[in-house]
Amino acid sequence: MSISTDEDHPRQGQMTPNASFAMERRFDAAFVARLALREKQVQQSYRPMIGIHKWFARRPGTLFRGLLLAEFGDGELSEDYWQAHDVRGVVADPFMGGGTTVYEALRLGLDVVGVDVNPMAYWLVHQGVERIDLAALRSAGEVTWKELQGEVGDLYETRCCECGDAAEAKYFLWVKTCPCPNCGVTVSLFPGYRLAEAVRHPREVFHCPTCDALRELPPGAAKRCPSCETELSRGNVRRGTAACTRCAHEFKFAPYLAAPPQHRLVGIEYQCTRCYASVEGRQFKTPDDEDFERVTRSERLLEERRTELLLPEDEIPRGDETDRLHRWGYRRYQDMFSARQMLGLGVLRGFIAEVQDSRVRHALATVFSDFLRYQNLLCRYDTYALKCQDIFSVHGFPVGLIVCENNLPGIPRVGSGSFIHFVEKYLRAKQYAQRPYETRYDSRRKTVVPVLGESAEALLRDTQPVGTGHEALLACGPSQNVAFRPRSLDGSFTDPPYFDNVQYAELMDFCYVWLRTLVGDEDDAFKASSTRTADELTGNVTLARGLEHFAGGLSEIFSRIAEGLKAGAPLVFTYHHNAPDAYMPLVLALLDAELTVTSVLPAPGEMVASLHIAGTKSSILDSVFVCRDRHFVAHHPEAPEVGRDVDTLVTADVAAMANSEYMCTDGDVLCLRAGHLAARAVRDLGQTWDRAIPLPERVSRVLKHMAALVSTAEPVTPAKATAV
Repeated sequence: MSISTDEDHPRQGQMTPNASFAMERRFDAAFVARLALREKQVQQSYRPMIGIHKWFARRPGTLFRGLLLAEFGDGELSEDYWQAHDVRGVVADPFMGGGTTVYEALRLGLDVVGVDVNPMAYWLVHQGVERIDLAALRSAGEVTWKELQGEVGDLYETRCCECGDAAEAKYFLWVKTCPCPNCGVTVSLFPGYRLAEAVRHPREVFHCPTCDALRELPPGAAKRCPSCETELSRGNVRRGTAACTRCAHEFKFAPYLAAPPQHRLVGIEYQCTRCYASVEGRQFKTPDDEDFERVTRSERLLEERRTELLLPEDEIPRGDETDRLHRWGYRRYQDMFSARQMLGLGVLRGFIAEVQDSRVRHALATVFSDFLRYQNLLCRYDTYALKCQDIFSVHGFPVGLIVCENNLPGIPRVGSGSFIHFVEKYLRAKQYAQRPYETRYDSRRKTVVPVLGESAEALLRDTQPVGTGHEALLACGPSQNVAFRPRSLDGSFTDPPYFDNVQYAELMDFCYVWLRTLVGDEDDAFKASSTRTADELTGNVTLARGLEHFAGGLSEIFSRIAEGLKAGAPLVFTYHHNAPDAYMPLVLALLDAELTVTSVLPAPGEMVASLHIAGTKSSILDSVFVCRDRHFVAHHPEAPEVGRDVDTLVTADVAAMANSEYMCTDGDVLCLRAGHLAARAVRDLGQTWDRAIPLPERVSRVLKHMAALVSTAEPVTPAKATAV
């Protein structure tokens, strides 16, 4: 893919770069860490633009603002950070993913080139930066919601147990079932009978398998059904083995099913407008005959209208993550939805397709794609927070035994994860894009600081912008094939994939197959039936893509970037892994691109209590690599001194994090150490590197050198570092 140029475009306002090596001198690790740590706890508050659409492993916007300002600002970073800026220049992100670099660079006035091989990444960033009439979007969202309510709203009603009036259901709780191989009875698979904890509700809520009813017990009470004395403290499932509630036969129900599992409705959380204010806590009920009738009616209506609804018929391909779905009998994406969900989604899809304004239609289509995360049979009910957990609450396809079905149209200002809530989320994201702000803490007091004059929206171009300000070229395709205009980039800031951490394409196909039915005829990025491609740079066992594939692709991309960088301009990227071997592709790619590492900066990249790393030795810290042309650095009199040993560098990083009030863990130290070892390897091998030798030999050389460094470097512990 070649990025075309436009020689007639005026080169006005060309940026005068800072003195060389500005980032290495001006980046304030402790200041940025304080911001990034707070942001990752409530990222949707600090950076509402993430509400455009789900993406994975987003790095903090505060971090990238700090990095950009360290390079392009002109004062102390802790002062510069809160001010509006109008920088001129062009930066690129070859792995734009969720768009952090794009958004933060546009805010500063920079032009941006963003590229990603995944159509979903391209689409969501496009939606984030494209200008839109918010009043028109709000009006269309309200009209669509009312139409949806009129069509399927009665399917999300229930009868209040207090007053007998019709009430709106928030969540339907289902349990997976299978037949007992001994007596043939349908067995409900309960890992535990408790559906709600006594935290945000005054009582614990249990399902009694004998009475087949919900029972509410005060905290501390014996875990027995008050009607039949059935023990409720544990379910009938343990480690893939179920006990039949009729004959007590124990059997393996492990997946590898020929058809998707069946489900049974066992509970409802609802909200009655008449009674809720006077009820203590939440409102739960055992489903009644009317509730089961609505389920039956949904199934009948779906069959009657299936042809007109234009539902996606796509099969689920094999994959590292999707194979888990196959083991549970899910063969098509349709299998992952209940009849009521399929009906509602098909009706909503039809309403959105009829919106005349293309920009508003695309925005609502994006809302539709994103809220699918909360409208499927892999959603679970959070027994603590009493809300629906989306399918991607962990970065995979975990199949739970208890399913939470969300109210699809949604109740305004009640619950979460419904269409009306996602329209509001999208609107908040676009409001932030038009009028960004920062969040500041002074002595624990939170202050919202408007940054007047900045905007994350852009004029979208189909040629590479030249630095006139607030313009963006967004491209969907392999970055390996991108040809930037030589010596045209003032920097490249990115967050490359971490080899095999997240199977982006396998996960995002879940949304893509639906979004494609709405926009597939309007954007060439949606021509393919899947977001999966051989050019994706992630390790994948199913597709036999290993570390060498990753290293070769990364080398091509870094080399393309290096050709586009102005003399001395930086390539800056984050990386996160405890194992030094995992850095081999980065080392090789930088050597092939004739770049060297001038600094490795510590920065928080994950939430402290992240579900993805809880209970492991993983780190929440990233190593931020600052890289510049090797020949430029070698001959520049102001080149920073990088000869300190790894022990000293890690100690300084740990001390900087301590100054931000974060105490590094053993996993953090391992991650920081691996980053500095990788940088050392780049500097050691640079002078004698030969890109012409075959890739396997280059890989072997890097691995051997890094192994030698690891064997001689003294491990640093948090205690040792903080004692210095």
